[in-house]
Amino acid sequence: MAHIFSETFTKESFLSQYQDNPRYELADGELVDMEPTGPHETVSGKVATQIGVHIVAEKLPWFIPRTCLIYPFADAATVRRPDVVALDETVLDREPLWEREPVITLGRSIKLVVEVVSTNWETDYARKVEEYALLGIPEYWIVDYRGLGGVAFIGKPKQPTFTVCQLVEDSYIQQQYRLHQFINSPLLPRLQLRLDDILPR
Repeated sequence: MAHIFSETFTKESFLSQYQDNPRYELADGELVDMEPTGPHETVSGKVATQIGVHIVAEKLPWFIPRTCLIYPFADAATVRRPDVVALDETVLDREPLWEREPVITLGRSIKLVVEVVSTNWETDYARKVEEYALLGIPEYWIVDYRGLGGVAFIGKPKQPTFTVCQLVEDSYIQQQYRLHQFINSPLLPRLQLRLDDILPR
């Protein structure tokens, strides 16, 4: 991940120029190049497929949009573009922008967010944990398939790690899983998923 350009963006100027460009999100007015790679997209796609199959099997009123932007806070020039997000279709009529553009402003519209870790691991493990908790998103998954996160976050030796963050009151309780372990999702208790199942071949 790299911050680029010296120009400072508002949410509105970011949307007008970069809404349809999946490379970029906005953090405090700074344009961030998310530098997606093929393996990163492979993992994101496999996670989305697993969640989507489960949503259909459980007949949940949720869906995974092809593209979606999140405004974490009304007064900040920050626009997030999660790798995978599951939305609750039953409450989208309360979203002020949804009818015109795929933008979410209310945490209650979001059931689950997934970030696949790349070189911006600090953002996924620290800042987004705070932002998504403040929004009230019930569950946040951090898929660190290459073990890039800092030792303070994933321990020693560094290894592929899948972190499930479950919202309890206003902060996340985190549970980590390694290869060969079945992941326990409080939100999707019947989901059968291991980190092994979503790695690039």
